Amino acid sequence: MLETFIHKYLRVPYQLNVHFDKKPNNPKATLVLLHGLGESASAWDEIIKGLSGDLRVISIDLLGFGKSPRPKKMKYNVSVQANSVLATLLKLNIRQRLIVVGHSMGSLTAIELTKRYPIIVKGMILCSPPLYDNQQRFTLLPEKNKILKEFYQKAINNPDKFLDAANFATKMKFLNKSFELTKDNVGVYMAALEASIIHQTSLEDIKKQKKPTHILYGVFDPLIVKKNLTKVKDANKLVKVTPIMTGHELSKSFVPYINKFITELEA
Repeated sequence: MLETFIHKYLRVPYQLNVHFDKKPNNPKATLVLLHGLGESASAWDEIIKGLSGDLRVISIDLLGFGKSPRPKKMKYNVSVQANSVLATLLKLNIRQRLIVVGHSMGSLTAIELTKRYPIIVKGMILCSPPLYDNQQRFTLLPEKNKILKEFYQKAINNPDKFLDAANFATKMKFLNKSFELTKDNVGVYMAALEASIIHQTSLEDIKKQKKPTHILYGVFDPLIVKKNLTKVKDANKLVKVTPIMTGHELSKSFVPYINKFITELEA
C-alpha cells in the first residue's frame, strides 16, 4: 500500500534495473539503450559487443520488464517509462549528454524522454520504431495503420491466444531471445501495448523535436509504416531514415549504422 501511495499518488518514478553499465576512462559519448515491448535489456547484449570500445554504454530494463519493478494498475505509457528512465539515470553519475538508442517501444520512450528532457539528450537512434498516426479517426486511418492497430487491439482482447502465438514464435526463433511473455507478465505487456503503442503521440512528437535523429528500419519489418517515416523525414530536417536488410528484431545489422551516427555526432 505504501509503495502504491508513493508512486501512484505522489508520482515518484520507479527506479529501474540497470542491466549493463560500461564505464571507460574519458568516454567519447554516453549511450542509453532502451529495449522493445516484451523484452529486456539483454536484447542489446549482442549489439553492445559490436559498439566502439570508448563509449559509456548503459542498458536498462524498462518498467514492467526484465528485473525492473512490475507494479499492478499502472499506466505503462511512454511518459511513465521516460520518467523512470530519468530517475534511474540521475543515480548513475552521468557527465555527458546522452545518445538515446531505442528499439521498437523503446524508440517511443526515447522520443518521449527527448521531448520532456531535451537538455540531457544529444541525439537519438531509433531502431524499428512503430510510429502510427493517432490524429485521425480510427476508421479513416491509412490501410496499414488501420490493420496494425486492429491487430494490436485483437491481441489485447484475446490475451490467451496471443500468448500461445508468442510462445510458438519464440520457439521458432522468430523473436529476440530476450522476449518473454508468460501468464505472469501478459497483463503488463497488454497494458504497455495499449498505452505506449496504440494510444501514442510519438509520430507527431518526433516531427517537432530538435535533436539529430537516425531512424533505422528493416525492409522486412511488418510493423513499420514506411509512409509515416517519410512524413517524419519531410517534416523534420534533423531526421535521417535508413532501410536495412533485416526484420523487426534487433540484429547485428544495426551496429555499423549506430557506430557511424555516433562518430558523426561527436565529430
